[in-house]
Amino acid sequence: MLRHYDEIGLLTPKFTDSFTGYRYYGEEQLQTAGRISALKDMGFGLSAIREILKCYDDPEKLAEYLSVKQAELRAEAENVARRLLLLETAIERLRKDGNAMKYSATLKTLPERYVASVRKVIPSYEQESTLWNLLMSETAGMNLQIAEDCLSLSIFHDETYKESDVDVEIQMSVKGSYKNTENVVFKTVPAVEIVSVTFKGGYEQITEVNQAAANWVSDMGYEFSGPMFCIYHVSPAQTQNPDEFVTEACFPVKKK
Repeated sequence: MLRHYDEIGLLTPKFTDSFTGYRYYGEEQLQTAGRISALKDMGFGLSAIREILKCYDDPEKLAEYLSVKQAELRAEAENVARRLLLLETAIERLRKDGNAMKYSATLKTLPERYVASVRKVIPSYEQESTLWNLLMSETAGMNLQIAEDCLSLSIFHDETYKESDVDVEIQMSVKGSYKNTENVVFKTVPAVEIVSVTFKGGYEQITEVNQAAANWVSDMGYEFSGPMFCIYHVSPAQTQNPDEFVTEACFPVKKK
């Protein structure tokens, strides 16, 4: 380690025996060695320590370095605490229900998007295709440019499940600028923090998926903050085989 300290200019010996290669240090260097050890214990890397030692006698500058490291460690501690909580709750749920991790919930941020949107009250969820047909027919001559990270999704604006007269909005990410049509609205949707659960297969799984998201929200100290929506990665537009559907159920959330 002392050899490495010498090579990077962190702690240079007072002199080095040319015959044996032994490094000799003076008693006055013990203080510097102690400072290096103290800074390492705080979590600083050697390159940072080299810079800090240059201003060790400047309390204000030194405090700035320490404050930055303090903030970094607090963020790391929060991440570790969150991971431990995820592990603890997963273990607890698995011991109660062996299928508890069939659907995995994760926290992510959906970035800001520019979308083509259609929102209407329709007779039932099964009639959602009428909204997509409206979007396609009214934009057929507009030469829509699909965004590179195109997302096709449906937002369910009702607070609870309904048997009929459901308020549904569909969105498709596009790029460019377009004028609204009779039923299609073009708008910028802000970024949103969500709990996401991706599943493969038919939509009859949605109740279990909703429960997995609700469990995550409860366990992690979050709360729902907006209407649930589904991103269709593989939808009936691509295949008629429900076993091939890939859907991402998304639930806007915020920390309590």
